[in-house]
Amino acid sequence: MPQGEERISYRMPAVFSSGVVVYYAAFKNHIGLYPPVADPAVRAKVARYAGPKGNLQFPYGEPLPLELIAEVAKARLAANLAKNAPKGIKRPTRADEDHA
Repeated sequence: MPQGEERISYRMPAVFSSGVVVYYAAFKNHIGLYPPVADPAVRAKVARYAGPKGNLQFPYGEPLPLELIAEVAKARLAANLAKNAPKGIKRPTRADEDHA
């Protein structure tokens, strides 16, 4: 995530771009990636790594699925950008016309 900013947040390393993209941390048996991804297509691909509350857990005994992690980060960034996109001009409703 070249445009991302690395920070420490909630005592974990994190990448931010228009909000938090991912937090990550090392635990006794796995590497954790947070928060869960909302995109249903990506969520289906990472289902085997889903831990409590949908956060991802990558066991140390397996190679890290780097392409999958990149897909999660891209989906999280897209969600951040959509959430923070400028809102369009409010169009008048029928109720507005009735009061004019």
